[in-house]
Amino acid sequence: MGHIKLHIPGPVEVSPKTFEALCRPMIGHRGQGFKDLYARIQPQLQTLLGTRQLVYLSTSSAWGVMEGALRNLTSKKVLNCMCGAFSDKWFDVAKRCGKEADALQVPWGSPIRAEQIDAKLATGQFDSLTLIHNETSTGTMSPLSDVAALKARYPDVMFIVDAVSSMTAVPLGFDALGIDVLLAGTQKAFALPPGLAVFVASPAALAKAATAKDRGYYFDFVEFEKNARDSMTPSTPAIPHIYALSSKLDEFFAEGLEARYARHGRTNGMLRDWAARNGFTLFPEPGFESRTLVCVNNGARPEGRVIDVAKFQKLVKDQGILIDGGYGKIKGTTFRISNMGDETEATIGALIAILDGALAKL
Repeated sequence: MGHIKLHIPGPVEVSPKTFEALCRPMIGHRGQGFKDLYARIQPQLQTLLGTRQLVYLSTSSAWGVMEGALRNLTSKKVLNCMCGAFSDKWFDVAKRCGKEADALQVPWGSPIRAEQIDAKLATGQFDSLTLIHNETSTGTMSPLSDVAALKARYPDVMFIVDAVSSMTAVPLGFDALGIDVLLAGTQKAFALPPGLAVFVASPAALAKAATAKDRGYYFDFVEFEKNARDSMTPSTPAIPHIYALSSKLDEFFAEGLEARYARHGRTNGMLRDWAARNGFTLFPEPGFESRTLVCVNNGARPEGRVIDVAKFQKLVKDQGILIDGGYGKIKGTTFRISNMGDETEATIGALIAILDGALAKL
């Protein structure tokens, strides 16, 4: 079989132009060429994330930075906000890192609400919290600005936010939000290959990290800050990925960030409309649906359509497209389709034609 185009929630499709950027000649990571490359993309990253802070590049998956944030910023107890498979995993990661942790668990498909966090933080037990902005396992987007507003009431609590599947697809103003860490991997809405993470930390987070005696080295926030001041990384970076990131950032700004956000809204709306037109409902609580993918109920509330998801997946794959058959405990009772990255109305229209053709054969 030839190339299978990815419409799973990540990794997503990578363009030929991006692959070409990955193949630029190698340079030394401690030389002026790399410093110039990092210095060139730094203001673009700062604009993208809405920050005056330095933006860091980590040669890792996002989970590396997520674990690093726990090690750098939790000395007392962390509150893990859990609403799906990946946010639920934070709790396990925290405990494996030897941190005291408590779970704020809500049903899958429900968002994390600010009042729920407020009730927990009011106990005074916590010095950090973790939140996944866009939970890809359920296609649910929690109200980040509402949660971030709590920071004013709890300035000593470190707010750590995973924006892995929302960064570059929706506005994320780090400084305006007032949170402490914002991170993402590049294999989702950035439309880059896996293997690079982007993150930013507040001055308060850097000060807290400096007091952490067990923060390790590879994900030491103090080292990232010290090196970034000189347009460097603490350890050897994935230089091809950074060339590709530079190419991608140029694309983002050529399109315009607001236009990019609007495009994701339109393509996501096309998939929502397709689901409704074919008798499906969406898994998330209404009003909290992701903008970068749809998580579609196979049946469920109320009297939704029921299909053989595995067969549907295969029929779609036979036409050169890979969609996802649901994740974790909702595998088969849901399926997921991504619109993040480089997708346009034209490409989503072509996808919908294939989806319709597959449905007609069930």
